[in-house]
Amino acid sequence: KICDPGLTSFEPEALGNLVEGMDFHRFYFENLLSKNNKPIHTTILNPHVHVIGEDAACIAYIRLTQYIDAQGRPRTSQSEETRVWHRRDGKWQNVHFHGSGAPVAPLQ
Repeated sequence: KICDPGLTSFEPEALGNLVEGMDFHRFYFENLLSKNNKPIHTTILNPHVHVIGEDAACIAYIRLTQYIDAQGRPRTSQSEETRVWHRRDGKWQNVHFHGSGAPVAPLQ
């Protein structure tokens, strides 16, 4: 799995709260993203990777997401994101995520 089961995150959807674990994210995957059949395109801009020893790294970047809104119009949203990765047993896992920007709007 790409995410540690104890993943922590700050993100707009959590309204400023620190969220721990995957249940918060699973709700979005199961109820929003998996039911959206409209195309979504993501672009990562200006990634900066900071290697912290042999088993840790941090990446900061801007994410542009292009999608079709409920009225059929193309839209673009932007978020600023940071992810902390930890290598355990030779595999990299995301252990912390911080996202800024507007909360994800329902893609109807």
